[in-house]
Amino acid sequence: MPRPVVKRLSSRYIAGTTLAEACASVRELNSQGKDATLDVLGEEVTLREEAAGLRDAYHRALVTIAEDDLGSNISVKLTALGLKLDAGLCRSNLTALVEEASRVGNFVRIDMEDSSTTSETLALYRGLREDGQDNLGVVLQAALKRTLDDIDALGDLRPNVRVCKGIYVEPSEIAYQEDETIRLNFLDALEALLDLGSYVAIATHDDWLIGEALALVERRDLGRDDYEFQMLLGVRPELGDELVREGHHLRVYVPFGRRWYEYSIRRLQENPKLAGYVALDTLKRLRP
Repeated sequence: MPRPVVKRLSSRYIAGTTLAEACASVRELNSQGKDATLDVLGEEVTLREEAAGLRDAYHRALVTIAEDDLGSNISVKLTALGLKLDAGLCRSNLTALVEEASRVGNFVRIDMEDSSTTSETLALYRGLREDGQDNLGVVLQAALKRTLDDIDALGDLRPNVRVCKGIYVEPSEIAYQEDETIRLNFLDALEALLDLGSYVAIATHDDWLIGEALALVERRDLGRDDYEFQMLLGVRPELGDELVREGHHLRVYVPFGRRWYEYSIRRLQENPKLAGYVALDTLKRLRP
């Protein structure tokens, strides 16, 4: 797809190319009673220098968040920090960011990528947690059949987990294919994590899932500091506004950076359904 077309489609969902633009988006979200998580775009790096550059970009983001008193943490993809190059390099880069986040009183979320990285991601998460790094969370995908087993394996850590459906197209041997089954597994994962006493980030734009999650929050008499909802920048903001008005904690995922084109194309390639959703949304906004 031509870059101008992709830029037009993605402009609502990506907060610009610079840290300053991303911080402006975070300030606007904060003024609406919403927190954020910053994602510096970049993944599947092929050079150690690229991984170092992305690490440094995250470092600048953490420093700026602290200096400007922004309501935001960071989300990192391990392939951006060198996971496919050298696991030791990736761990070193991740550790540096987690230690910097701890120094400024912030938090790091490890994003989950496709199934080829799941085991290594969870192993790195466990390793840092066992080293005493508590300001660290991870993501689990309801589409994967292994997720409930992964929750059980992480139980001793009382992990801080973002639960999402998962956007990656995976084979039926390892992933559920039916939307309803994924939804039910999402709820089972929420229940299992809450049974462990975990802090859970409920990441979805699905009306039914949000309704079921709200019912679960009420049944368990959870306080506002026991969970949060998460949404993507530019996706159903009116639904996010409603959750905030009702007193729930909402965090918005804010991607930015010069790799916006690669990020957008990869998302469309990994899940072609997204192209339809984005195109439909764009057409709605263009209608007089």
